[in-house]
Amino acid sequence: MPQFSETTQELTVGQLSQRSGAAVSALHFYESKGLINSRRTTGNQRRYSRDTLRRVAFVRAAQRVGIPLATIRDALAELPEERTPNQDDWARLSQAWRSELDTRIKQLARLRDHLTDCIGCGCLSLENCVLSNPDDTFGQRMAGSRLLPVRREAEHTATAQNAGNAQNAANAGNTG
Repeated sequence: MPQFSETTQELTVGQLSQRSGAAVSALHFYESKGLINSRRTTGNQRRYSRDTLRRVAFVRAAQRVGIPLATIRDALAELPEERTPNQDDWARLSQAWRSELDTRIKQLARLRDHLTDCIGCGCLSLENCVLSNPDDTFGQRMAGSRLLPVRREAEHTATAQNAGNAQNAANAGNTG
């Protein structure tokens, strides 16, 4: 593994990948999403400042706990002069994300606890399905999964049209 001098002010994408543990494709993706920045050399090669290592570490840590990239980008944009996040920044931001994570943990625990209920019957369109219709939120408007009403409406329309066509044919047969 090549050594990097402490005086190195800029890193290539390969060096940043090696130092951060993030794949080159991930770094390109982070850059496209505005999470990190590079400058281009006259040969159009990316160069990253050394502090990008801390930004990448911040992004990867936030991703590991389930924070969406858009939320991470917004958090990084709030830092003064787009500086690298420090320990105080992480503490402040992670505290703000705590309630969102607590909510997701509760949802995942409920999913885990009821997973066999739905798998046991093999049906995801139960009127009161704990997976596709948690807390029966759609129970007042419809039954089953969220996609079912669209299919039911199309089936209902087709059934009504078929019934209408059959009635018209029967009426036509009775007039002769």
